[in-house]
Amino acid sequence: MDVLDVLKARRTIFKFNSRPVSGEMLKRIFEFGLWAPNHHVTEPWRFVVLGEETKQTLARRYGDIQEGKASEKADESSRKKLWQAGYDKFMSKPAVIAVSCVQEGDEQQRREDYAAVCCAMQNVQLAAWELGVGMQWSTGPITMQKETYELLGVNPDREYIIGFFYTGYPSEIPTPRRKPLDDVMRWTA
Repeated sequence: MDVLDVLKARRTIFKFNSRPVSGEMLKRIFEFGLWAPNHHVTEPWRFVVLGEETKQTLARRYGDIQEGKASEKADESSRKKLWQAGYDKFMSKPAVIAVSCVQEGDEQQRREDYAAVCCAMQNVQLAAWELGVGMQWSTGPITMQKETYELLGVNPDREYIIGFFYTGYPSEIPTPRRKPLDDVMRWTA
């Protein structure tokens, strides 16, 4: 595929098969993030590949978050089912990579650096897709918890976790849905 085809073909993947993604493949994919546009070449992106123990710890926390969504009237069995569903969902991701942004300089630099990391994340997703690997960029409470920062060795005074890339070989590819360009583009005189 050429780059234009990959731009249109890439999809967010929610369901992965059980085939593991090798460390070498992850390195190959994430190297493309290094080539994102970046004002003043500050290179603010940071990537943390979760090992199995870390992934299990976060899966338990994700289970806790899901259980916390239960209504006050939910019985213990229902709460346990919610917890297990959350744990299983997190563990169903063959690889999980945290992406963070170094927070330095004034507000303008921090904004530019955040944008650069988002560009790097797009590069990574496009490279992965070209290589047959799917990703889901996910955020949510688990990416903001103090315990997550500690577990991943991310200093919240210096870095901001933008999200997780759930990564693997797709077992299902969603159908695309996009508005026509005329719905989102306007021209001025």
